[in-house]
Amino acid sequence: MSPAGSPQAARGAVAAVFAINGVLFGAWASRIPAIRDRVGLSDGELGLVLACIAVGAIAAMPLAGAAGARFGSRRATRGSLLLACVAVGLIPLAPSFPAIAALAVFLGMTMGSLDVSMNAHGVAVESRYDRPILASFHAAFSLGGLAGAALGALAAASGLDVRVHLALVAFVSLVIGLLWSRRFLGADVDAVGAADPTFVRPPAKLIPLGLLAFACLLIEGASGDWSGVYMRDELGTSAGVAALGFTAFNLTMTAGRIVGDRLVARFGSVTVVRAGGAIAAAGFALALAAATPAAAIAGFACLGAGMSGVVPIVFRSAGQVGGMAPQLGLAAVSSTGYLGFMVGPPVIGGIAELVGLPSALILIVLLGGVVFALAPTTRRKALAAA
Repeated sequence: MSPAGSPQAARGAVAAVFAINGVLFGAWASRIPAIRDRVGLSDGELGLVLACIAVGAIAAMPLAGAAGARFGSRRATRGSLLLACVAVGLIPLAPSFPAIAALAVFLGMTMGSLDVSMNAHGVAVESRYDRPILASFHAAFSLGGLAGAALGALAAASGLDVRVHLALVAFVSLVIGLLWSRRFLGADVDAVGAADPTFVRPPAKLIPLGLLAFACLLIEGASGDWSGVYMRDELGTSAGVAALGFTAFNLTMTAGRIVGDRLVARFGSVTVVRAGGAIAAAGFALALAAATPAAAIAGFACLGAGMSGVVPIVFRSAGQVGGMAPQLGLAAVSSTGYLGFMVGPPVIGGIAELVGLPSALILIVLLGGVVFALAPTTRRKALAAA
């Protein structure tokens, strides 16, 4: 076994924390109906609760970047993990809409903070290797999310009280996460000096990276929220078949992240992002044109495969911009990306009200083109000179 603090041990520890974050998210998402019913939320109130999570995440990310820069990503990740587990355990205990809205903001803040800090430590660990490894961490998150959702479905089917279920998930995740994270790199591996600023204006070079993250996460959010609706309402499938659209997206997303590091090592980040944008845009455009259930499933699979490698590459690039701490670049790009995840689904819904859902989904095709066009901004030499 690799000694604590070594790059090999730290790599395993970061992968474990990414997986735990996925388990926490999957467990929460799978029990949303139970929490809604327990509190007695209307559909509108539930929508506001989910929006509170996104608002909390976006608000906390710059603060998390500053804290990580000042104290190091090791301490920031461990602290964020602790708070995220507490938030997941507390949210099913809410007795009313105001209480659950407040806890949703807290959950979003902890999840957003953990996202920034664990990616920052992932970038620090990757810098100790002579090859890309960041996508493997994101694959661990995807696998954790699938495991958390599957366990949540089993808990719901068995009638396990949501408060007991999420309390168990939070406790086990906290214990495992704090034990594994002791194997992180040292506390000062990426902390800035006491006199260095932790709140700085992001350089212009981060703008296209933010747009890349915005486009990719908007596609991800739209696929989750609209794939089933499109297949059921527009293509006339059953509910079971309609669920296969997002399932295909998740499977190819996870598979793409598993092989993503090897693709970047062989072909380079620019080529991988370009290919991803082309696969997403062309595949989904053909699916919309064919307008059949099989084509739609294939189209969502193309979206997952195309976007799978983009976010790890963008986060890596944000941590390599010259002249600023990696955590600050990650915080700026993450905030912009999650803004896309939050606003994308309602924007598509608004467009669908005017021109219909199939036409509204053309926005996803256009965003795939944006990803293709912005691929050169991930080139390492350009980032170092920013």
